[in-house]
Amino acid sequence: MSKDKIFVLDTSVILHDHNALFNFQEHDVAIPITTLEEVDTFKKGGQDKNFAARQFIRSLDELTKNTKLQEWIPLGENLGSFKIILNAGKLEVDAKSIFDSNTNDNKILNAALSIKKSEPTARVILVSKDINLRLKGKSLNLESEDYETGKINVKELYTGIKILEDIDENLLKKIYKDGALIDLSEIDEEVKNNHYYLLKNGKNSILTFYNPVTESLERVEKEYTYGIKPRNYEQTFALHAILNPNIKLVTIQGVAGTGKTLLALAGALEQKNKFDQIILARPIVALSNNDIGFLPGDAGEKINPYMEPLWDNLKFIKSQFGENEKKSVAIDEMLKDGKINITPLAFIRGRSFSKMIFIVDEAQNLSPHEIKTIITRAGEDTKIIFTGDIKQIDTPYLDEQSNGLSYVIDRMKGEELFAHITLEKGERSELANLANKKL
Repeated sequence: MSKDKIFVLDTSVILHDHNALFNFQEHDVAIPITTLEEVDTFKKGGQDKNFAARQFIRSLDELTKNTKLQEWIPLGENLGSFKIILNAGKLEVDAKSIFDSNTNDNKILNAALSIKKSEPTARVILVSKDINLRLKGKSLNLESEDYETGKINVKELYTGIKILEDIDENLLKKIYKDGALIDLSEIDEEVKNNHYYLLKNGKNSILTFYNPVTESLERVEKEYTYGIKPRNYEQTFALHAILNPNIKLVTIQGVAGTGKTLLALAGALEQKNKFDQIILARPIVALSNNDIGFLPGDAGEKINPYMEPLWDNLKFIKSQFGENEKKSVAIDEMLKDGKINITPLAFIRGRSFSKMIFIVDEAQNLSPHEIKTIITRAGEDTKIIFTGDIKQIDTPYLDEQSNGLSYVIDRMKGEELFAHITLEKGERSELANLANKKL
């Protein structure tokens, strides 16, 4: 039977999505034996990629019972088939010779070239999260593309805020006087839960949000929170979402200097009596791709440089008060008692979170699966806040469209327990704003 399309998967695709094998609809999928070997090296460990490797191996084992891997094996109803490609024989175009190296990447390229040779009527496509491997494939006249499943259209990514101009002055007065508006037909035809609105008429404006509990548009007041006052309407909205007890999941996206982490921490401290613990965590992305194990010192000394930005925000909040002021002393006592805990994200793996505020900084460096894992750990009376900048991703196989922060913003929008705010106006300094704009 003639093949239509055959997708050849690189290791990076499997580690990104262990279910990738089943995401090519009716088309066939080929796995180079080198990909299988590389996946095997990742099966030990507690990171997301190790989980993906183990799950993929289990899936493969289930599919191939009493079957030869070199034959096309059905993947399931309405899906294509798959097979393992053994090392390529003699090829007219040989990646190992052309690139003068016997690397695994070049073996995978040769595997794709060999199936292209053996299936001349099929459209063979190399799928990889590795940009350089895709470029090398294209240089060999091999069709190559990124793994698109789960990618988000960031140009249309939900911002959580809508600015509406020329609102009727009488309507503004009504909202200002009554504090709420039930009939939203005059405002917005597509109302989302916990969506924020800046309503304007000339120089007059009102900050509002749609409350799904009361099913009405309500005013949002600027609040002074644990020494931190919002400097613009975006920050006001973000702080409102953080303080709202009915919202259990908050995402705040924005460039450096917009106040994401500072607002999250200040809002958490303001609610310290409602929760047993405040946890601030961030993923460790090793510099220059060096594993943290190679850094000198014990575990604490290794992780401290990565956690420093979180400590800086805490110090800034403390600096708003005198050393002996009640709120400053309260922070010291919470740190001493472990009620404020700053830690790498890897150190909380496997825990369940009950009656706590859990702030995850740099969430753009998490995969969709990691984001899901964190949220599904939430117990009763827990609030989770993700902050990050989808334009500053430090992990090799994630981008604006495939990272966990973009994913959760897109998938959760409109849910009653969720609110999102995109912060665009930098408030750190004039220099920081200039750098974000010009560099």
